[in-house]
Amino acid sequence: MTAPTFHDQVIAILPKLRVQALALTRNRAAAEDLVQDAVCNALSASSSFIPGTNFAAWMHRILRNRFISNLRKRRDTTDIDDVPANTFASEASHEDRLALKELGVAMTRLPADQREALVMVVVHGMSYEDLMAMGPRAVVAK
Repeated sequence: MTAPTFHDQVIAILPKLRVQALALTRNRAAAEDLVQDAVCNALSASSSFIPGTNFAAWMHRILRNRFISNLRKRRDTTDIDDVPANTFASEASHEDRLALKELGVAMTRLPADQREALVMVVVHGMSYEDLMAMGPRAVVAK
């Protein structure tokens, strides 16, 4: 079986990027714009990606960096550690607030280890194989 192409990997990571973008922006339209910008950046920098390395982590980093760049364009440049957390998100629409509320309720219903595993895979881009290699206690202990 051949390794997936760069474009196949981009298409496969899109749902996870949308989740991360929505978590950062708290606005569906802004999240979609952020994902589009990140994918454009990744496509233009595809020659810098080293095959065999963690593609998901590379893409999540591009998305996060693009989000930070967008924030800096809108405001005076400041150290990111000095910025209050609430400035990283814009006001969510009613539909987005409902979706996030439902997600929060569903997450609280999961056992702690499953909730942590879900966050590590979806938000942090960790592979299922890497998560399994950590063992069941490592997820809860983290």
